[in-house]
Amino acid sequence: MSLSAPALVDLPHSGFSLTPQLIQSVLTHAKPLGHNELPDNLNLGFGYLYYGLVRSLRPKHIVVIGSGYGFSVTCLALGLKDNGIGRLTFVDPSYSVMTDGPFKTIGGKANWSDAEATRRHLARFGVEGIVTHHRLRSDEFFHRYGDLGLPEIDLAFIDGSHAYADVKHDFLATIRHTPKNAYLLLHDTNIYIRELVRHAGVKRWLSKVKAHKDAFEVVDFPFASGVALVRVLVPNAWTSLVPPSQS
Repeated sequence: MSLSAPALVDLPHSGFSLTPQLIQSVLTHAKPLGHNELPDNLNLGFGYLYYGLVRSLRPKHIVVIGSGYGFSVTCLALGLKDNGIGRLTFVDPSYSVMTDGPFKTIGGKANWSDAEATRRHLARFGVEGIVTHHRLRSDEFFHRYGDLGLPEIDLAFIDGSHAYADVKHDFLATIRHTPKNAYLLLHDTNIYIRELVRHAGVKRWLSKVKAHKDAFEVVDFPFASGVALVRVLVPNAWTSLVPPSQS
């Protein structure tokens, strides 16, 4: 767990990282789950969307909340690497369904419990100097945001607990630190059975966001597990989603 933020990373330009060998390594070791990938023809699916967004938007600070094996983290960080500037803050408490139980995590593998193992995993893809992992719950992380000295969030990827209340928290906590024209990605917008039995609430929360057209622009990609891209249209957009009595 890191309690201090590194300086903005100026990275040596490395050209285009996505060689066939690296793509195969990402598919094998970062193990995409529900990202519309097709490993047989080296298709990263939504991974290309994540990488492409970073290359085109050129964010300086990305925050990722939750990742099973680091697929989103890796694809986004590779975009930063090839842009030559920026850093990624990765937040995951490394819960395991085996040791922490199903009420804390669904499918958690505790892959981020050891700092050195995390560094080695990221080093497979050449992004270990770009990513800072915080072994914290998202509520703990955002409570310490100011103390960590982190800048505004230009791009975020939300893939932590899928319970409605937790998705709502992570979205609202994130946009309290975003400027106008920041972007957020929400994974697992297309898991209908879990939504129907109230086992997940990503799509339900997204419907609330969509209703505020003056504050947010939303496009949903309903393929595989689904991912939505949200553009923040105004400063302090979070106020449109929070009643005045709770702000």
